[in-house]
Amino acid sequence: MNPYLAFIIGAILLDYGLNLLVSILTIKSLDPNLPQEFKDVFDEKKYLTSQEYTKTVNKFSIVKDTIMTIIVLCFILLGGFNKLDVWVRSLGFSEIITGLIFIGVLFLGMMLLELPFSLYSTFVIEERFGFNKTTIKTFILDTIKTLFLSVIIGAPIIYAILWFFDWAGTSAWLYCWATVTIILIIIQFLAPVIIFPLFNKFTPLPDGELKDAIMSYIKEQKFPIKGVYTMDSSKRSTKLNAFFTGFGRFRRIVFFDTLIDKLTPKEIVAVLAHETGHFKLKHIFKIMFVSIIQMGVMFYLLSIFINNRLLFNAFKMTHLSVYASLVFFAFLYTPISNILSIVFNYISKRHEFEADKFAVLTTKNSKDLITALKKLSVNNMSNLTPHPLDVFLNYSHPPILRRINYIKEIGEKLESNSK
Repeated sequence: MNPYLAFIIGAILLDYGLNLLVSILTIKSLDPNLPQEFKDVFDEKKYLTSQEYTKTVNKFSIVKDTIMTIIVLCFILLGGFNKLDVWVRSLGFSEIITGLIFIGVLFLGMMLLELPFSLYSTFVIEERFGFNKTTIKTFILDTIKTLFLSVIIGAPIIYAILWFFDWAGTSAWLYCWATVTIILIIIQFLAPVIIFPLFNKFTPLPDGELKDAIMSYIKEQKFPIKGVYTMDSSKRSTKLNAFFTGFGRFRRIVFFDTLIDKLTPKEIVAVLAHETGHFKLKHIFKIMFVSIIQMGVMFYLLSIFINNRLLFNAFKMTHLSVYASLVFFAFLYTPISNILSIVFNYISKRHEFEADKFAVLTTKNSKDLITALKKLSVNNMSNLTPHPLDVFLNYSHPPILRRINYIKEIGEKLESNSK
């Protein structure tokens, strides 16, 4: 067997097997006994409902992963990529335009394959457990907007990559790395004012107790922001969240309107303090820096596999091309990407603990952060007892009970030092 084909099939099956194992272990590790820590905010009936939600989501994930894995394997083994390439070449466009069409058709095909699963998840599972507020109209518009943005942003990036590898030869990976990095940084500044408003309405937080508490904390921390906003997330889901967006003086605080309704002003300030900690401790920039380095390594490795005949034989390809090389390299890079994801998740979990500590020390209050996290967990039906393998492979945040215990320790030390 072609060694590249063996490696790619092995990687796909390993990824599928790990996801299957994690889903099975997650379902088996569900504990029907409500943790003592949550007895003040979670009744037994709702807790069992949350476990049923976790079980349903994981069972659905198994079905989806199984179907998608079978489709991908069949497409590879039956020469689907070559059939598509022969058809696209028959259209008679230039090599770069042909590449854009080739990748565009594959992207559109994946979107269409994902569509039934997305519909079922939104309108059956999320609806069943009381989360869904999305209408069919909103779902369709979101899909169209996502496709539009993918074309507007993705097509120029792909065009630039194909052009550089055609023009710059062995140095192409450097030009690709620099160009994509610049584009992604620009998008970070444009997203809050151009991209996000395409999907949601952002409204300045009205004057009142909450805004006064937020601005007081922001002023105390000398943390300049452009504004505090609420987002109409309730038109899609009842889940709670909050986030910062933008950089420098363009930085904004955004609260889901669902979160404003569920949390007290002090609890919201505690959540804000946690998010502020990420910026003050430079977590965002550290992750971005590491991501940029990782992207450079990826482009260098890609340059090694451009127009590799043995790799193309694995996909039964008649013609060599830079654009198909991009697609095939993605299969080779998947195991590396999965390993890097684990590393990034580990770093992220450490950052969450650090941001929690920052929040407690700057607000001088651990209780409001704990109650806020509890309410978030209850409302979002988070799994309170995730399996360790799931946490290791997939969690970017520590399990909620570990976070609460850590926050309590910080709070106790703070009280002890103040006496």
